[in-house]
Amino acid sequence: MIGAPVIGAFVAFWAFWVLLLAGVLRGELGLRGILVFLALWVIGYSAFGLFFTSYVAALDIALVFTVFHGDVHLT
Repeated sequence: MIGAPVIGAFVAFWAFWVLLLAGVLRGELGLRGILVFLALWVIGYSAFGLFFTSYVAALDIALVFTVFHGDVHLT
């Protein structure tokens, strides 16, 4: 059975990779930025275990601020 925490983990996981790709395509993340976010993801994966989903969600927020300069325009 799939519950809300599993769906949240799924969304956070894929949002990270989509945002990372968006940062590359928009030219907002260079090689150093990509490596920093990937290193943070790997550190979180190996260190946080149960709290990994919350950690990735925080990385997603940081990526949104970095890629979209703090705001996502929906119009």
